[in-house]
Amino acid sequence: MKQIVMLCLSLGFFVACSNQKKSADITWNDNAHLVSKVDSVLKMMTLEEKVGQMNLLTSDWTITGPSLRSDYIDLIKSGKVGNIFNAHTAAYTRSLQKIAMEQTRMKIPLLFGYDVIHGYKTIFPISLSESASWDLEAIETSARVAATEAAAAGLHWTFAPMVDIARDPRWGRISEGAGEDTYLGSQIAIARVKGFQGNSLEDLNTVMACAKHFAAYGAAQAGRDYNTVDMSDRVLRDVYLPPFKAALDAGVATFMTAFNDVDGTPASGSAYLLDQILRKEWNFKGFVVTDYTSINELVEHGVVANHKDAAAMAANAGMDMDMQSMAFGDYLVQLVKEGKVPEKKVDDAVRRILAMKFRLGLFDDPYRYSDETREKEVLFSKDNLEKARDVARKSFVLLKNDKQMLPLSKDKKIALVGYLADSQVDMLGSWTGAGEASQVTTILEGMKERFPNITYTKGCDVNTDDRSGFGSAIAAAKNADVVVFVMGEKGNMSGEATSRSNINIPGVQTELLAELKKTGKPVVVLLANGRPLTIEKEVELADAMLEIWYPGTQAGLAVTDVLAGDYNPSGKLPVTFPRNVGQIPIFYNVKNTGRPFKEDDKYTTKYLDVSNDPLFVFGYGLSYTTFIYSDCNLSSNEMTADGSIKVSVTVTNTGNYDGSEIVQLYVRDLVGSVTRPVKELKGFQKIFIPKGDSQKVTFTLKPEDLAFTRADNTWGTESGEFEVFVGSNSRDVQSARFNLR
Repeated sequence: MKQIVMLCLSLGFFVACSNQKKSADITWNDNAHLVSKVDSVLKMMTLEEKVGQMNLLTSDWTITGPSLRSDYIDLIKSGKVGNIFNAHTAAYTRSLQKIAMEQTRMKIPLLFGYDVIHGYKTIFPISLSESASWDLEAIETSARVAATEAAAAGLHWTFAPMVDIARDPRWGRISEGAGEDTYLGSQIAIARVKGFQGNSLEDLNTVMACAKHFAAYGAAQAGRDYNTVDMSDRVLRDVYLPPFKAALDAGVATFMTAFNDVDGTPASGSAYLLDQILRKEWNFKGFVVTDYTSINELVEHGVVANHKDAAAMAANAGMDMDMQSMAFGDYLVQLVKEGKVPEKKVDDAVRRILAMKFRLGLFDDPYRYSDETREKEVLFSKDNLEKARDVARKSFVLLKNDKQMLPLSKDKKIALVGYLADSQVDMLGSWTGAGEASQVTTILEGMKERFPNITYTKGCDVNTDDRSGFGSAIAAAKNADVVVFVMGEKGNMSGEATSRSNINIPGVQTELLAELKKTGKPVVVLLANGRPLTIEKEVELADAMLEIWYPGTQAGLAVTDVLAGDYNPSGKLPVTFPRNVGQIPIFYNVKNTGRPFKEDDKYTTKYLDVSNDPLFVFGYGLSYTTFIYSDCNLSSNEMTADGSIKVSVTVTNTGNYDGSEIVQLYVRDLVGSVTRPVKELKGFQKIFIPKGDSQKVTFTLKPEDLAFTRADNTWGTESGEFEVFVGSNSRDVQSARFNLR
């Protein structure tokens, strides 16, 4: 009898797995062939085995959260876990896959996931830094390289991109996203999904992407990680959800829920988010995974009494896969048998998970990603390293450059100062994947190659009050033509669980900067950080300041390219820099209020002790050259409901260097049925202009660019007058007006 059963299973898998066709460009249940294969597997599974496919556990390779189950191998063997994260390298994933394929009844291949955020081995700049490039092609390239390396190391799935809009720099995870703006964030979400997933998930150099954290995680109160979120449905839909919808429209395979609650319901138990919006309104066909242990955390939120009830709440809300908590593994079978969770909920979730395993080609060849030869060829390849260097220099933002201090002449005597100038690990930033600090080119190493007259001294640490190195730093400065001070945060001071109540430069770095300034030598500050910082004093002390964020594996070479003038910086800030924490939250597309700011009127919205204006506005960034904008011209002063308007401006390079400029388009709805922002980004173009040349830039505005959630909670446009702005940042713009009929 046992032989007959195994023969039937083998025949079933033959029918299910043969003649697989490419289907990565369509949703799984729009493909009858794929549906048939999925159902042929599902009907042979026991309820326990189905629930096993809904569980995701970490291996013992590494952990990214507060707990670890050491019995994951036994659970794989028993069919109770169908997915593993934090297991990587071709050899290790092959060994675990072998357990699933040889020691389980159903022989369903494992799915391997990992936090490949801004690189796997070759580490690119942190996500916020890449967003400062406003270069969608470069951002897609970064994700493409990350996917190629990750797939070569046996991985099928990355927990990226994070598409949360973030407007509070105290929140450490602002480093992982695209900043404060919905439009920019949406475009970057599309680029990253395309980069990770390529043309087809069946291609061996792609991985499944995961849009996270659904939803509104970036709005955690007080900028404190894991904290609650409270916002109107209008703000949710107008500001925080569009990047998720953009990722979905780009074909993202999976979503991850957030730790926070939305309107009083934690995201991992929210039928409104998972069923109403994601499934019914958006028609998402991929699967949804929780964040780390977030089902069990429903108990701490206070919406359920125990983990069993938490499992029921999550499953009934539409959750497909449980990361790490094993609430599904421990209770879901019992809940189905008790009638508290319909078995159809389980079947639907398992169908979605199996469909992705089919699309990845794992049923055809479970070991196809675990190829050690390919792994050795791909990781840290020369081409990958060159791409990382290029993306890094495109991400730097020139914040100040008095008296054309930069670029530096190669014959200058340079005093290089700062702990971060010779730190490999800190240049990787947060979420470094499997990156290796030993492979990082430091800023000191990079500059030594280009500047022969350089002296290095640490001066001080990042986050201590030790001033013993001040003397040597000051002496080096006095003996130099120019000081380059690398200052900021250590790489582990941003990312998950790194919220800060103040965002000043830590330690005594600013004190050392003031002492270096007293020497009378010009000082160039390189700012390394994963969030906006309150740097008003530092900007005043510096003669030039270059925001380098955390540039990744090729940090030193990319920084040197820019300092030496081999590359003209073109980055623009994707997030506002406040003057102090009292201004937070601060972002460019605010509402006007009934009493907008007036300098000579006390009874308007203002502070007594600081300007309303930020230190650096959204979209800000200088160049070694200068650009002049002509007047903004419209093709018409009226737009019809089915028409469009072309907005054009001529940009002239009036400086002494060839350079790239990011031209930005903003719109304001002057009268709406609900209050509207004073500006909203609706387009941007990165253009290269040789010195002395001009280029005409044209944008096309359509009615859908003017849509919003109206007073009756419907999405659409309203007729009336609009103002359009074009410029180099959100403040310095040319403007014109038109009417929407």
